[in-house]
Amino acid sequence: MAQVNVTINGRHYRMGCEDGQEDHVVKLAQDIDGLIDHLRGTHGEIGDQRLTVMAALTVADELTEQTRRIRRLEEEIAALQDARVVSAERTQQAQAAVVASLNAAAERIEDIARQINQSIQPGPGVAMG
Repeated sequence: MAQVNVTINGRHYRMGCEDGQEDHVVKLAQDIDGLIDHLRGTHGEIGDQRLTVMAALTVADELTEQTRRIRRLEEEIAALQDARVVSAERTQQAQAAVVASLNAAAERIEDIARQINQSIQPGPGVAMG
């Protein structure tokens, strides 16, 4: 397990993390430290513990909002997938209808061709040529 040193709100912490996640943990700590600095600038010196709690609530609120957004997007994706399935089924039905129509037209053309061929064939005893 890797360890990194981070600074949040002027305090230094040694944090454990998975190997390869060191830079990510440092960036997260920098984001929290920046948020605390922002809150301090907005609300003044209201106490370290209160600033930390406000930062945690802010992050929790952002996480909750992103979770809602992800759920809405997943619902939209599911609806689009359902619509795609319905569309594919309709396309198959339309293709089948077109094939059936073309087959029916081909059969009618063949019937007409047979009738024409029968009507132009000479009867018995009629000489051709």
